[in-house]
Amino acid sequence: MAGSHRRGRTLGALVFGVLAVTVLLAAPSTADPAPSARDLAKSKRDVRARAAEVGKINAALALADGRLDDLNDEAETAVERFNGARARLEQADRDYQAALGRSAKARDRLGQTRRDVAAFAARAYRSDNGYPSLVAVLGGRGGPAGFLERASFMQVLANRKNFALDQEKAAHGIADMFEKQSRRALGTQREATRATAAAREAASAAVAHQRASVKQIQQHKSGLVAALGRARARAAGLRRAREAALAQKEAAPMGGAPQAAPAALPKGSALGSVAARAALKWLGTPYSWGGGTPAGPSLGIAQGARTVGFDCSGLVTYAWARAGIPLTHYATAQYNSGPHPTRDQLRPGDLVFFAHNPTNPSTIHHVGIYIGNGQMVEAPFTGARVRVSNAFRPDYAGATRPAGPR
Repeated sequence: MAGSHRRGRTLGALVFGVLAVTVLLAAPSTADPAPSARDLAKSKRDVRARAAEVGKINAALALADGRLDDLNDEAETAVERFNGARARLEQADRDYQAALGRSAKARDRLGQTRRDVAAFAARAYRSDNGYPSLVAVLGGRGGPAGFLERASFMQVLANRKNFALDQEKAAHGIADMFEKQSRRALGTQREATRATAAAREAASAAVAHQRASVKQIQQHKSGLVAALGRARARAAGLRRAREAALAQKEAAPMGGAPQAAPAALPKGSALGSVAARAALKWLGTPYSWGGGTPAGPSLGIAQGARTVGFDCSGLVTYAWARAGIPLTHYATAQYNSGPHPTRDQLRPGDLVFFAHNPTNPSTIHHVGIYIGNGQMVEAPFTGARVRVSNAFRPDYAGATRPAGPR
C-alpha cells in the first residue's frame, strides 16, 4: 500500500513537471531578443573607440603634413643655396683660368724681353769690344762728335730695354699675385660648394623620410577609417536587427506561428502584383547574405554560404524576374531602375528603400517590396526569415517603380 502511495506521488510529480514545462514552452518569451541591448551598447562603444582612434591619427597626420611642408621649404632653400654656390664656383674657376692666362702671357713677355736684352748686349760687345780706342774715337765716322752721337743712341736703347725689363717683371709679379689669389678663391669656393651640396642632400633625404612617414600614417589612417566604417555598419545593422526583432516579437502570435500571406492585395498594376505575389510565396524562407537569383532562393556568401535563401535585393531580383523585368542584385542599382513614386502613390510591387541618411540615396542599405496598406514583404537580416512588416520605418528613403510595360 505504501509502495502504491509512493508511486502515485511520483507519477503526480512527473505529470506536474511535464505540465509546467509545457506551460513554459507555450508562454511568450520575455527574454531580450537578439541582438540584445547590451550588444547594441557594446557596438556603440566600439564606434566611439574607433572614431577616437581616427581622430588621433588625423591629428598625427596633420602634424606630419605640416612637418613635411616645412622640410620641403628647407629643401628648396638648400637647393637654391647649392645653385648659387655652384654658380659662384663656375665664376671662380673662370677667374682662375683667366689669371693663369695672364700669368702665362706675362712669363712669355718677360722671357722675350730678357732674350732681347741679351741680344742687345751681345751686339754691343761685338761692335765696341770693350772700351773704345783713341783712334776709334777720333778717326771713326763723324769723328768725336759722331762717336758721342752713337754712344748716346746706344744708351737710350739700353735704357729702354732696361725699362721694358722692369715693366715685364712688375707685370709678371702682378700676374703671379692674381693667380695665387684666384687659386685660393677657387679652393675656398670648392669647399663651400661641397658643403652646400651636402646640405642639399641632407634636406632631400629628410623630405624623403618625412614623405615615407606621411605615407605610412595615411595607410594607418585608411585602416582605421575602414575599421570605423565597419564598426558603424555593424552598429547600424544591430540597431536595425534589434528594432525588427522587437517589432516581430510584439507582432508574433502565441506559439510563434509563421506569417501567412494577405488574403488579397490592393488593386495595382499587373506586373507589380505578379512581383508582390511571387515574393509572398516565399514567406518564412531564411535570410541568406548574397542569396537569391532570378530562379529563386540560393546559397549565399560569407555568413550565408551555408544557407539557401534570399537577402533583401535578392528577393527583389527574383520577384521582378517573375514579372519579366530583370533587375541587378544590388539595392542601390534597383533604386535607379525606374521612376520614384511618392508615398501616397505606392502600389503593390513598388520597391521601398531604407538608408542611413534618408535624404541621400547613396547610403541605401535595405529594400523591400510594397504590398499595400503600409506593409512590405522583405528579407530582413541574418537569422530572420522572409516576412511581412511595416513599410514606413524612420529610415525610409523613398520608392521606385521598376521600368517596363505596366
